[in-house]
Amino acid sequence: MNQLPVPGRDTVYVWTGRATGDQRELTRRLLRRAGGALLGRPEAGIGVDRRPGGRPEVRADDGRTLPVSVSHVDGVVVVAARAAGPVGVDVERRRPLPATSLARRWYAPDEADWLAARDETGRELDFLRLWTAKEAVGKALGRGLRGGGLRRRMPPPHGGGELWPVPGRPDARVGHPAGGDDLVLAVAVLGAAGPVGVVLA
Repeated sequence: MNQLPVPGRDTVYVWTGRATGDQRELTRRLLRRAGGALLGRPEAGIGVDRRPGGRPEVRADDGRTLPVSVSHVDGVVVVAARAAGPVGVDVERRRPLPATSLARRWYAPDEADWLAARDETGRELDFLRLWTAKEAVGKALGRGLRGGGLRRRMPPPHGGGELWPVPGRPDARVGHPAGGDDLVLAVAVLGAAGPVGVVLA
């Protein structure tokens, strides 16, 4: 992708790849691609490092950095990048799971009740949407799920990709862009002054 950010529009760009070999190399390649596209530099001029705590950092050869987030599941690598500020991403594979009992164990009571009242056919998907939202917001905050992150309230999952305000965090937004038939993807941002677009690169 050789597209620069749309001027005046806060946008998250998301790259997805499937590893056929070294997953770490695919991750570095996607991070360099993000840096090249959003920092306007050749990919050869983009460095990838780790900050304390393990968070990836993308740096151009001119010293500019790009906020990024990475998630992996079963050989799938997802990278999100946003020039306007902190970003978080999480991906999970859709699968059967005891959604109601897991929600009662891990989620705030009102979220567990909401999930239990949902139609059974969509309950597992809604559980994973809440889970990935919590992970993505935690990554955008820079602390993951530590400090009660699974009990952090999320907006009800809407699907469709729009980013919604996080209850109790008016500066945070989270949503679920299309991740593919078998994937659940969540993207979160901090410091959004208004709507945030999501582009799947």
